[in-house]
Amino acid sequence: MSAADPRRVGIDELLEQVRSGLDRVEAREAFDAASGGEALLVDIRYAALRERDGLIPGALVVERNELEWRLDPQGSHRAPEATHHDLRVIVVCNEGYASSLAAASLRQLGLHRATDLVGGFQAWRTAGLPVTEA
Repeated sequence: MSAADPRRVGIDELLEQVRSGLDRVEAREAFDAASGGEALLVDIRYAALRERDGLIPGALVVERNELEWRLDPQGSHRAPEATHHDLRVIVVCNEGYASSLAAASLRQLGLHRATDLVGGFQAWRTAGLPVTEA
């Protein structure tokens, strides 16, 4: 492909495309959905960020590089929480960028209700929602 190839997209354009297919949620909505048993929060932040900033109580911690293997309901390495393709998964990263791409990847595995948290963990914390020490 040449530099002028129209099939090339930058990360900003890719992120915009991905987000147009997601029903992204704000922190309070994510909290209510998880508290009510309607969604599984999945924290994909790396260990240093979790240690620095804390954890969302009840969130499943799966680092980004393991996400698809752990959340695929048909996968041999799936987490016990990954029970079916209708599972509503809300992916949480640090600021809400990587989580959008991760949610799109989960949708490609058939988790059609996967989405992400607008603003990520930082938005959760700013909203005053529960955080525990790592």
